[in-house]
Amino acid sequence: MEYKITGNHMFVSEDVRDYIQKRFSKFEKFFKEDTDFIFTLSRVRDTKKVEITIPARGTTIRAEESNIDLYAAIDLLQEVVERQIQKYRRKVIDRHQNAPSASSLFTDNQSDWDVEEDDEIKIVKSKRFAIKPMDPEEACFQMDMLGHNFYVFYNSETDLVSVVYKRKDGYYGLIEPEY
Repeated sequence: MEYKITGNHMFVSEDVRDYIQKRFSKFEKFFKEDTDFIFTLSRVRDTKKVEITIPARGTTIRAEESNIDLYAAIDLLQEVVERQIQKYRRKVIDRHQNAPSASSLFTDNQSDWDVEEDDEIKIVKSKRFAIKPMDPEEACFQMDMLGHNFYVFYNSETDLVSVVYKRKDGYYGLIEPEY
């Protein structure tokens, strides 16, 4: 495992690096050895924000937490990542109906956590609609007009189906497929 820890508008001390490695080392047994844990720590006024991205085979685990205390934000982030890993493991096990299939994504030490039963995902509504070619700015305008948090559209600039979404910070994000 490699911990890539960067600070955005703040200095990351060795104590903070050691604390992060200590808190997240328990997840190492669930991933392959070449998996990177990418952390970004930032400060906005008095609030500290910690983000993590774990690119794993078949998925990307991403979470962020904010708090006045940096160490409290790290603790909260660790709990979120733990829930996401358990949820992803349940999904893989349910899909393949046996744990050995899931071991290709993680290491063999999966018996260390108890997988709790959770409600299965149920799709309760399905929509079909014509996709009109437009640029991302127009898609953002359409999304705002509809009052939605995301909008699927055919990107006239790239000739791909893309998604724009409203971020927590009030800005917009664009998701484009990569082939």
